[in-house]
Amino acid sequence: MDNNIGESTDSQSALGQVAIPYVTDLRQEIINNTLFYTTKWTSRNMQFALISVPPNSETGLDVHYYSDQFFYVERGDALVIIRSCYDCPNIQSQVHDGYGIIVPAGMWHNIINIGGSDLKMFSIFAPSLHSYNTVFRTTQEWFDYYEYD
Repeated sequence: MDNNIGESTDSQSALGQVAIPYVTDLRQEIINNTLFYTTKWTSRNMQFALISVPPNSETGLDVHYYSDQFFYVERGDALVIIRSCYDCPNIQSQVHDGYGIIVPAGMWHNIINIGGSDLKMFSIFAPSLHSYNTVFRTTQEWFDYYEYD
């Protein structure tokens, strides 16, 4: 259970620039999350999100030009692809429970669930990327929003 929902005390800021502390049972929150992507805490400088990727699905090849990103795999098996440009050769690595992935701003990346159950992760962006409470219930909603093929 969240001890704090992490909402901004500044109603004029979509990114929650004046954030309040957030305390949670992180492992339970990650495991219980059934949404593909949901922001749980946002400030101007950092954002925390939960991610659940179904089997045989992926986060989608993506780049954030101004935000570094950290992923932590709580449960599952995945193939991580990182490249410096869309068509450049890539770095690939298999990851599983307990692995961390750091993606610097400007690097293209994709995380593909290669396991038989949902891939359960969290991610931290610095600075924030989405507005507080952004939710994509499915990978299709994510792909539609970002206009992936």
